[in-house]
Amino acid sequence: MNLRVVTALWACSWPCSALLLIPACSSDNPQATAAAGAPGSAGASVGAAGAASAAAGSPAAAGSVGASGAGSAAAGASAVAGAAGSETSAAGAPASVGGSSSGGSSSGSAGAGAVATAKFSFFVTSWAGLQRLAKDFGLPNNGVDGFGGDLKYGETGAGAGLRGADKICAKLAEASMPGAGAKGWRAFLSASDDGTGKPVNAIDRVGAGPWYDRLGRLFGNTVTDIANQRPTAADAAIKNDFPNEDGVPNHQPDPTVAAVDNHDMLTGSDATGKLLDATSNCLNWTSAVGDIAKEGKPRVGHSWPRSTGGGGGPIGGGSGGGPGGAGFDMNNWMSALTESGCKAGANLVEMGGPLANAVTVGSGGGYGGFYCFALKP
Repeated sequence: MNLRVVTALWACSWPCSALLLIPACSSDNPQATAAAGAPGSAGASVGAAGAASAAAGSPAAAGSVGASGAGSAAAGASAVAGAAGSETSAAGAPASVGGSSSGGSSSGSAGAGAVATAKFSFFVTSWAGLQRLAKDFGLPNNGVDGFGGDLKYGETGAGAGLRGADKICAKLAEASMPGAGAKGWRAFLSASDDGTGKPVNAIDRVGAGPWYDRLGRLFGNTVTDIANQRPTAADAAIKNDFPNEDGVPNHQPDPTVAAVDNHDMLTGSDATGKLLDATSNCLNWTSAVGDIAKEGKPRVGHSWPRSTGGGGGPIGGGSGGGPGGAGFDMNNWMSALTESGCKAGANLVEMGGPLANAVTVGSGGGYGGFYCFALKP
């Protein structure tokens, strides 16, 4: 009698389990879909840089921008599918699968199978993530232009730009991995005034390390590691294409479309991570008007190398003043060139460098993104 009962229960166990697992395996996430879809209208290219791109005869090519920018959520599952095992284990971070109920593009990819690692402490702000926060914050045009050089994000008073940028980092980290927002995030930004009249060096804001990406891959062990053209100890998988908050390669956030030109990241820094000068940080990251005479032009680094060569001289020739500034190093993640201006906007189509007739943070291949580091790996 008992044997028959046990046999019957065993016979039912597999199909019953399968039926129970079917809804659990669904990757549908209405919040992530909505957030990722919202900025789709940014398709051509955004702001003044978008108009410049169209004028240059690239409107058709620019159409991939919207899909690529919003593709971070969709990219999450496929980009991380094989990464959990060897890479996370090698980094020493026990892997577990983490979902997110925070909404937005980041939670979409996390819920689809991204690896949750307690060591998550570095990322590049994704275009989709910045657009989502800009929209939620009530910026014009539904936030599709991003923040530009004004990163106050509701903060006021002295030092508001840096504090606001730190909040943006925390918001994006939390959306990707619940609980990560409390790690003490700092934006890798230099400024002329920390709020007390003293200059701020980005390299001094990020703690002592080590730092790992969303999937547990090493970015750098120490400040000495990262204070180089490319971080010397970084995992080979991310050294030349820094990942966004979901652990997705930022050069191609949507694997279903071609890679986009999005390497310019705001830093305001020189090649050692220190303040470049007073004109390189959009009035301490508080202004996005596009008035070059007042705001200056932001210095940017390259999250992925633009070429295989090293540093060099001025972009466009001459001794300075042209697009890109006085000097450039297309491989340096902290200080590659000088962008066109501080106004919000993006241009993710290859245009050959910052546009001389533009005033946006992204005319040369970007969208006003920046790097985020956690003080508590």
